[in-house]
Amino acid sequence: MVRYFFLFPSLLLSYCLAAQVYIKNGFFEGEPQDATVPAGWHICAPGSTPDILPGPWGVFLEPSEGETYIGMITREDGSYESIGQRLSEPLKPGQCYELKVDLAYSRIYAGYKGHLRLRVWGGLSRCRQEVLLFESPEIDHRDWRTYTARFTADSALQYIVIEAYTPSGDKKHTGNILIDKLQGIGLCTRA
Repeated sequence: MVRYFFLFPSLLLSYCLAAQVYIKNGFFEGEPQDATVPAGWHICAPGSTPDILPGPWGVFLEPSEGETYIGMITREDGSYESIGQRLSEPLKPGQCYELKVDLAYSRIYAGYKGHLRLRVWGGLSRCRQEVLLFESPEIDHRDWRTYTARFTADSALQYIVIEAYTPSGDKKHTGNILIDKLQGIGLCTRA
């Protein structure tokens, strides 16, 4: 009987760990500098890269966790920043998932002062934005706040893309959003 008592927690733990879809460098650690893609990520908006902060562009908010985070902007010419990566394993169709991310805004970001939203997309191939998994509210707070997204995968999505998005859809809107602590995608918990 004792053997079964120890076996159940081990099986439960291994199931929980297997249910987690890992995101590489979701805390966006790296050397602070402008126009740089953090390790584990790739550019999805050609010619437009995020910044590893704090430091560049006068942004000095301390990270939510770790040493660094990223900042993304939108510009008057309609360009925006987005990055992506391949997930550790595809999302399972019909399965409910949760994703958590810390977001903030900077009043000082080289003139990109408007408020933005974060969009998280799923796709079947690199940088494809096929299924919108999460869209944050307009981020207008200068402190870190955690946002939780719940979504059900409708196909075996293999990639994730995060992008800075203008709240009004106005392509000439300039703004910034700060992103940290993008945690792995786990199975939905009961609320």
